[in-house]
Amino acid sequence: MIVIVNYNMGNVGSVYNMIKKIGFEALITSNINEIEKAKKIILPGVGAFDNGIINLKKLGLIEILEYKVFKERVPILGICLGMQLMTKKSEEGELQGLSWIDAETKRFVSDTYKIPHMGWNYVKIIKNSDLFSSEFSEWRFYFVHSYYVESYNKDDILTTTFYIHDFVSSFQRENIIGVQFHPEKSHKFGMMLLKNFITKF
Repeated sequence: MIVIVNYNMGNVGSVYNMIKKIGFEALITSNINEIEKAKKIILPGVGAFDNGIINLKKLGLIEILEYKVFKERVPILGICLGMQLMTKKSEEGELQGLSWIDAETKRFVSDTYKIPHMGWNYVKIIKNSDLFSSEFSEWRFYFVHSYYVESYNKDDILTTTFYIHDFVSSFQRENIIGVQFHPEKSHKFGMMLLKNFITKF
């Protein structure tokens, strides 16, 4: 079962619709008993870092997610805020992140570029992964974010993207995957990426 974790931080419906469009069934839930049955987990999210951590704690979801991820080794895909929550901390807030990845979330700073980074952009593949297995010679995704992930373990970096400077647009540590872009808004590229996550992990 594919579980989309609903912790009241937006965009679960669009992720669900995209998964349905590519021919799979998913369940949107914050129910611990249902998450226990998950074979794939998606942690989407839009909004502030601290609010995300607070909501996960309020719903009692951190313990079950960590059990699934670290004990059962269930593949998990963090999208946008979901990716950032996997890091140790964020310049956006004061609370500690999930700390699943040796990384921090930092704010874009620029006098010349518009913030947030919004729109389509290419990703540069740094490390081969089944996540990006396809016939595409180039991958483009839709981004909306004012904060980015800085990874301190270079082996975790799957792709980088340039906006103001190079930043980590996706990472993977074993079964833990994060993407800064929105596959659910990225048409054929997003559909392929989600299909790869569902079928190859």
